[in-house]
Amino acid sequence: MAVNVSKVFVKTSDGLEKSLGEYAGNVLLIVNVASRCGFTKQYLGLQTLQDKYGSRGLKVLGFPCNDFGAQEPGSIQEIKSFCASTYNATFPIFEKVHAMGSTTEPYTTLNSFPPHGDVEWNFEKFLIGKDGSVLARFKSAVEPQSDELKIAIEKALDA
Repeated sequence: MAVNVSKVFVKTSDGLEKSLGEYAGNVLLIVNVASRCGFTKQYLGLQTLQDKYGSRGLKVLGFPCNDFGAQEPGSIQEIKSFCASTYNATFPIFEKVHAMGSTTEPYTTLNSFPPHGDVEWNFEKFLIGKDGSVLARFKSAVEPQSDELKIAIEKALDA
């Protein structure tokens, strides 16, 4: 069965519930982020993707997560400030989540996408199609500027 996030509700950084269905018609790149991780520099690449493909309908969504090595210990305001001041990140940063074990959305749904199971580390990426279906899952080591990810994004945008 296909995994779809259209009926998933998440919390914004202001604590408000938001349906991922509100993004219907856009391609989403959902990423669990952390400010003190070896992959933190990927924020720059994520912002570059947002800048390059945003006008075509890509929305990068960041979900801070402290599950891995306690690498995201700050408050949501500290996280947003860090992202903006260090990486000029303008894409939405949502409320902190759990991506493994006792998960919170969107990961309760996303972790059922093959290969099934919990996110393994910070900066794992899920590509969501315009209809809300999960198209692909990319491990942390797949850089935002990799051909593998950019080709998948372009294909999703062209669909």
